[in-house]
Amino acid sequence: MAGWFRQNGPIIYTQAKSCVVPLTPLSTFEHQNQDNHIKQTIHVNSRPCKLREAMDFKLVVLILVVLTIGAAAEYIRPPPRKMIHFPWNSSPSSHPQQVHISLAGDKHMRISWITSDKNAPSIVEYGTSSQNYSFKAEGESTSYSYILYRSGKIHHTVIGPLEYGTLYFYRCGGEGTEFQLKTPPSQFPVTFAVAGDLGQTGWTKSTLDHIDQCRYDVHMLPGDLSYADYIQHRWDTFGELVQPLASARPWMVTQGNHEKENIPIFIDSFKSYNSRWKMPYEESGSSSNLYYSFDVAGVHVIMLGSYTDYDQYSVQYSWLKTDLSMVDRERTPWLLVLFHAPWYNSNEAHQGEGDDMMAAMEPLLHAASVDVIFAGHVHAYERSRRVYNGKVDPCGAVHITIGDGGNGEGLAHKYLDPQPEWSVFREASFGHGEFKIVNSTHAFWSWHRNDDDEPVKSDEIWITSLLGSGCVAEKSHELRKILLEP
Repeated sequence: MAGWFRQNGPIIYTQAKSCVVPLTPLSTFEHQNQDNHIKQTIHVNSRPCKLREAMDFKLVVLILVVLTIGAAAEYIRPPPRKMIHFPWNSSPSSHPQQVHISLAGDKHMRISWITSDKNAPSIVEYGTSSQNYSFKAEGESTSYSYILYRSGKIHHTVIGPLEYGTLYFYRCGGEGTEFQLKTPPSQFPVTFAVAGDLGQTGWTKSTLDHIDQCRYDVHMLPGDLSYADYIQHRWDTFGELVQPLASARPWMVTQGNHEKENIPIFIDSFKSYNSRWKMPYEESGSSSNLYYSFDVAGVHVIMLGSYTDYDQYSVQYSWLKTDLSMVDRERTPWLLVLFHAPWYNSNEAHQGEGDDMMAAMEPLLHAASVDVIFAGHVHAYERSRRVYNGKVDPCGAVHITIGDGGNGEGLAHKYLDPQPEWSVFREASFGHGEFKIVNSTHAFWSWHRNDDDEPVKSDEIWITSLLGSGCVAEKSHELRKILLEP
């Protein structure tokens, strides 16, 4: 019988083997109600007399009927929701739209926005008091064309140096709305919100509302942002949708397959994505906006590209080796990696799509003692044990697939059976994750399902860093050997 059970905190869904339990003088039938996770225990007393046996038999039949009905009436996941429709924006053409921020090196933040006015300046005024701007910075701008579409003027301005853990007020272009942002802390604790494959549906809005209730410092998105899919104005509506959150906390993103949008000969891949969502690739020594790294508090985060060359002779692989060679685990005890196509995936959707990248890069990331790897692409949630080379490994990475942000394609419901040994928890529901790193050795991960618009914490676990478990020291020779390879 399939059911929910709780084991030291997390609620885990398991598929139990069928079995026959003989009646004893006191037999117990347990049924896990999948709607409210409440265990119902029914005791059946057997008696030697035939009449009592007949009554017991009827009672057992009745119980089985009730349980069958209950199983059939298990929680039915809500269907995908429609795309959100946005009203026409009547603000002046010089006013900032689609404002979002990202980390841009130590103590610096990049402010990005769009104006319809091609002459609007790329300046940001900012300070620690509302309407009182002590500082001013000027940045760069770009624009792009896509068949018949012409983007507005896309501004990118870096501000700083900024104080850690401080609230700043800012204004873009010298007019319009005042925004506010909070810089991340300089040390632990630090909290990341994580959600991939967002899209622009009613479920996306629900996910964003739940993330807004989280006291997080940085949002990380492992690919598939707008689901524009060649329809360029959807990039604009996505920017409007996420602005309330993305203008207040840094959003660090990497590309997914829906960002490619290439038209052979005419339009390069990722033209829209690279123009609008500039990340700190130059600040981290990368030559491409598709892969980069950044530090926040005591964490080093690497964002990789699933849809650009990644083999051992590629520019991305060479950059990754260089980046890892500069990581100091005393200064940044935690090492996280994000990319789009998952390497460990027991869902039937997108099986094997990350295998080539995994074959090329997993040995290097394992030698570097990566703590957690986040991916998207599969529209469901799954968390693994520490794993390497397909097997449970105490010094491997925890892999978390979280491509359940709210996309319009729906959820991926079908999983492989039996569940692999490395897979701990898996469920096809929309939601988001929160990763609170408490100190250099311990972090708390929780996944929150969007259940009828209420955030429900469905999976949670304490994770010990590989530095804390001794794996970093144990594998230091292995890492040096790989880094020295040509």
